[in-house]
Amino acid sequence: MQAVWEKKISIASFQKENTLPETPGVYFFLNEQDEVLYIGKATILADRVKSYFSPDLEEARGPKLIRMLERARSIGWIPLDSVLEALIREGQLIKKYLPPYNTDAKDDKSYNFVVITKENFPRIVLVRERDIETGKFDHPIKEKFGPYPRGEALRTALRIVRQIFPYRDKCVPYPELSEEQQQKARPCFQAQIGLCPGVCMGTVTATEYRKTVKRIALFFGGKKADLVKNLEREMKVAAKDLRFEEANEIKKLLFDLGHIRDVALMKMDREEESAARIEAYDTAHLQGEATVGVMTVVQHALAKKSQYRLFKLQNAHGGNDLSALEEILTRRLAHSEWTLPELIVVDGALLQSDVATRILRKKGLTIPVVGVVKNARHQPDRIIGPRGLVKRFEKDILLANAEAHRFAIGFHRKKRRDQFLQG
Repeated sequence: MQAVWEKKISIASFQKENTLPETPGVYFFLNEQDEVLYIGKATILADRVKSYFSPDLEEARGPKLIRMLERARSIGWIPLDSVLEALIREGQLIKKYLPPYNTDAKDDKSYNFVVITKENFPRIVLVRERDIETGKFDHPIKEKFGPYPRGEALRTALRIVRQIFPYRDKCVPYPELSEEQQQKARPCFQAQIGLCPGVCMGTVTATEYRKTVKRIALFFGGKKADLVKNLEREMKVAAKDLRFEEANEIKKLLFDLGHIRDVALMKMDREEESAARIEAYDTAHLQGEATVGVMTVVQHALAKKSQYRLFKLQNAHGGNDLSALEEILTRRLAHSEWTLPELIVVDGALLQSDVATRILRKKGLTIPVVGVVKNARHQPDRIIGPRGLVKRFEKDILLANAEAHRFAIGFHRKKRRDQFLQG
């Protein structure tokens, strides 16, 4: 395997002296044969890699990365100019190497791609792999870049790129409008705020616009150096031909590429050790009938209600909470387009935790499980599971569990009410 990393250091040497640069970049954990175990991005390479060797790693990152470090023998890295470039490069490298410790790295269906459509005025859009495969996204595709596992970060990245290279995403190009529509044409919202070059108003030709699209493709293709060389050459030619306004525009592009404003991505990167996605599950039934199940999500100590899910159980469980939990988790894990959690919470003790762990192992997943044990009044009495994770996320665990119980009871009451009204 040809090494893609620029430099490498053994873990033994790294622990004696941290020689990684204090710049953004991508890092690799490698085994004895230099096979890639894990790929990550960082705002500051030296600090991020150092965090893997802190005594509270299990509390911060979980047992999966503990096992990865047990196999790792060296660290490789690529320094980059910005967190934006690190995000883009990380997605390319995960696709190339499919590292075993990058969660769900082998399943692109839940990942996002930056797509350039095949049109006279191409659109640049963010699309899920599943939507491409199923034909839900049915526009012809010229190029796609990814996969990118972090949808929110990618949307932020696209906003940053769009400030440098304004592009079309939704508006109808002016040449495709009827004569009557052209007379009534108004700039789209993105054009009004400077993020669309005026495709909808005819202020840019197809040839001029394709230059912008080509530049975006080079950037997302990880070829920033080629992009900069091309721009420098275009600027010199424009200046030589006395097209000074065009030369100044290109000079501004070069400045923006050299001073990418990615503060929002830096903030996301700093929060990534604390942004654990916690999913909790619960069931409700009435004397074994009308069994329902729910999934709730807590992240950043907040209930993410838009990500809650309801399950009308298909099998007859007869009041058996364990088999009901098995069906819920099996169905949930079949949704590869949903982001996987870093921690799963079940309502109960060892029996419920064992069921969840068994289902996860069937899927080849190593997500830790904790159980919330209730007292006679159905109030939380204690939490069982990895002590470091319980200590770190106790409040989030209890919030997720309480939300699951509330959501399950509410859903169950609605289902019983609907059944009664239907007679």
